[in-house]
Amino acid sequence: MKTKQKTSSRPKTASTPKRKSSGIPAGAPKAWAARLRKLRSEHEKFLSRRNPVDRNWDNGVFERFEHPVITYRHAPIEWRFDLNPATNPFLMERLGVNATLNPGAFMWRGKVHMVVRFEGYDRKSLFAIAESPNGTDNWRFWDEPVDLPEIKPETNVYDMRVTFHQDGWIYGVFCSEAKDPDAKPGDLSSAVAVAGVVRTRDFRTWERLPNLRTPASQQRNVVLHAEFVGGKYAFYTRPMDGFIDVGSGGGIGWTLCDDITTGVTGPEAIIDVRAYHTIKEVKNGQGPAPIKTPRGWLHLAHGVRACAAGLRYVLYMFMTSLDDPSRVIARPGGHFLAPYGGEGFGDVSNVTFTNGWVELGDKAKTVLIFYGGSDTRCYVARSTLDKLVDWCLHTPEDALTTRRAVEQRLALIRANRAILGR
Repeated sequence: MKTKQKTSSRPKTASTPKRKSSGIPAGAPKAWAARLRKLRSEHEKFLSRRNPVDRNWDNGVFERFEHPVITYRHAPIEWRFDLNPATNPFLMERLGVNATLNPGAFMWRGKVHMVVRFEGYDRKSLFAIAESPNGTDNWRFWDEPVDLPEIKPETNVYDMRVTFHQDGWIYGVFCSEAKDPDAKPGDLSSAVAVAGVVRTRDFRTWERLPNLRTPASQQRNVVLHAEFVGGKYAFYTRPMDGFIDVGSGGGIGWTLCDDITTGVTGPEAIIDVRAYHTIKEVKNGQGPAPIKTPRGWLHLAHGVRACAAGLRYVLYMFMTSLDDPSRVIARPGGHFLAPYGGEGFGDVSNVTFTNGWVELGDKAKTVLIFYGGSDTRCYVARSTLDKLVDWCLHTPEDALTTRRAVEQRLALIRANRAILGR
């Protein structure tokens, strides 16, 4: 069943003069008002902070920046504090913000936007849209979070991927989580994950479509392809046997859907498999919707491996054919981007996770890659389409064994020696 949610606005009338608000409630005590002014001043200073390129990082593929682009500190004061002196005489934060992470991303009306996973102290996530004139700094949230229609028994939603589809709609696909109805009594951690789907034309009014129904019992990291494939909607999936366990899922899947308003898909096929002793041996999942290039579809994904510190999440890339987006044509080995410096510390450490990138549409073909750092804050990396395609097409595949890795490294060293004449 489809549900529609509309935002509301109070009509303006000519008989009501427009008053400029001081930002301070009428009758507020002086000390209370002074504290609020200080909060607003410091918040504005933080939001306006420039974000220089990190000159200590240089791999020739992408740039990093000195600061994260979205943190809990970016949350508007009105979203955190009760600004009524009568009910909040000490001007305390009532609804805290634990994390801002794993953003979807899109260009809209000349500005870069993110659909941020905005998590409160209560562990509940909601979606909040923030915008920036350049994608690297001066990020500001819209006035209100996304008023997302619910499908019960949904408990939590997160990690939205945004796709501008060929059919004219803008889709958001996200993880919808609920308590496992088959959990044993007292088991409060078992959960069920499915792919939720919404669509919009303006990011203000959202229509909730049925959750996706695929052959797998659970789904995470589902992404809608931007074009019809054989007249059908196409999805990249991550089929799972359980909420945590991939089981027989095996990697990034591919499935087709006749009618997205039903959510029912056909068979799933794994197009990017997991492999032993690689960066994706435990699990992997598609990041944002792939970017179309003259050489093929450019993909960004996450891979997970086990280590002594727990699970390590990194980003990797691959490319698929223009004629068949389910056929991989380039598979560079190793990770593309991994936790660096402070990115590796947070609520869930040692994690980089992506579900958003944008093309700026400039002459340089700039691509901004947005990613969550350790389930706590959002970062951006900057590259170009030409660099990313070159990196994918000419970076060697994973050698899979030490012997072949030695041969791969020696081949590079000896080729360089020959070029340099020594």
